[in-house]
Amino acid sequence: MSEIKSMIAKQLDALLSNENNNIANMANASALLMQSMKDISWAGFYLYDKQNDELILGPFQGKVACVHIKNGRGVCGTALKEQKTKRVKNVNEFPGHIACDSDSKSEIVIPIMKDGKNYGVLDIDAPILNRFSIEDENILREFVKVFINHLNIDKV
Repeated sequence: MSEIKSMIAKQLDALLSNENNNIANMANASALLMQSMKDISWAGFYLYDKQNDELILGPFQGKVACVHIKNGRGVCGTALKEQKTKRVKNVNEFPGHIACDSDSKSEIVIPIMKDGKNYGVLDIDAPILNRFSIEDENILREFVKVFINHLNIDKV
């Protein structure tokens, strides 16, 4: 795991170095995930809109997606509200799951916070059940840590 973990973290760090545009960085991070991970169908970001207390669709790779997700709703909104990673083996068994893509079977969502401020979530979907392991979760948490280190909070 450590080789894979350091490889994707190093790739992301290199992609984001010397770039302070959050949108460009999210776009490249999403593309890197789609290129690096097998058996996923969607990878991207939802950004927290404090005024409306909801997540708004950000840069992603994959099929069209839901634009607005209320805080506490679905897997993404629950991860945001609880500030905990959600690794869902079968999205159809998750209470209140929002089916943006009927082909999605499993999902992992990692909250993104910097300096005590909610920024949003990283969301990854897969077309197969039980796609995401604890190893995947650890790799993706490291990925998010690297992303946060490059997040330009002044432009949020």
